[in-house]
Amino acid sequence: MVQYMEPILDATFAAISDPTRRGVLEQLVREDASITDLAERFHMTLTGMKKHVGVLEQAGLVATEKVGRVRTCRLGLHTLDKEAEWIERYRQLWAERFDELDKIVEELKQKEKTHGQKKK
Repeated sequence: MVQYMEPILDATFAAISDPTRRGVLEQLVREDASITDLAERFHMTLTGMKKHVGVLEQAGLVATEKVGRVRTCRLGLHTLDKEAEWIERYRQLWAERFDELDKIVEELKQKEKTHGQKKK
């Protein structure tokens, strides 16, 4: 299989494809939290939350630190710049295509209007 994206993009998009992981990121924007707190907030097992945090950590979106028996999570240093560039490139491509489509539709409307006037 051909790889089109850099591995970090794959890891990021895989990580944020899950609504729970997006929710964890939103929670960590507000404040750092332990894995136990996150598991309680999202009504899931500690094991399940550890797996979600592991995926986010692997993508660089979350960093964890263990102090004693508590593992605390905070936003990672990954800034999502490459992901934003990738999305923007495709957004621009589609915007250009829709602009071209608008021109074609406008030309067809003008031709129809002109053709309709000639028939009268």
